[in-house]
Amino acid sequence: MIAQLQGRLVEKNPTEVVIDCGGVGYQVNISLHTFSLIPNSENIKLYTHLQIKEDAHTLYGFVEKSEREIFRMLISVSGIGAGIARTMLSSIEPKQIINAIASGDVGIIQSIKGIGNKTAQRVILDLKEKVVKLYNIDEVFAVQNNRNRDEALSALEVLGFVRKASEKVVDRIVKEDPEATAETIIKKALKSL
Repeated sequence: MIAQLQGRLVEKNPTEVVIDCGGVGYQVNISLHTFSLIPNSENIKLYTHLQIKEDAHTLYGFVEKSEREIFRMLISVSGIGAGIARTMLSSIEPKQIINAIASGDVGIIQSIKGIGNKTAQRVILDLKEKVVKLYNIDEVFAVQNNRNRDEALSALEVLGFVRKASEKVVDRIVKEDPEATAETIIKKALKSL
C-alpha cells in the first residue's frame, strides 16, 4: 500500500496531479478540495489511497489526512465507489459531509451529483454512528447542523453580517432551542448582533 507521496509537482489540474518521486512520475487523482489546498511550491506531499482493481491500479491523493479518512469511510458504503466519493469531496467541504452524516441530513448528501435518495440514506445509515464516535460529535452539535440554521446564516450574510460572528450567535440560539424556525433564529440573532 502506498500511504503517501512526497516529491516534485510536475503537473497540476483540478482532477489530478503528477508527482515526480525519484524519477518516477505518479499520476494521482484528487478532489477539488485537495486541488484548492495544494501549495504553488515545487515540492508537495500527499496522503494517498491505492485502489487495486483487475484492470487498474489507481492512486487517490489528499493534502489532509482527515479527507483521506472520510474518503475511505465513504467507499466502505455499498454503492459508493471511489469516483462518487471523490465527487462528494469535490462538491462540498469534508466538514460539511461529516456534519450532514452526523445530523442525518439526507438533503445535503442527495444534493451531490450522482447520489440519489436511497444512496444518501445508506451513507447516513452506515456511517452516522461511526462519524459521531470518530469525530466526537455530541448529539447537540448534530442537531445544530440543520436547514433552519443554514437558512438563518445565509439570510444574516445577505443582511451584511460577518459569517464568523453570525455562526457563534446562531449556534448558541440553536443549542438553546433546537426546534427554532429559521425566522425565529434570525430574529433572535438580530437582537444579539
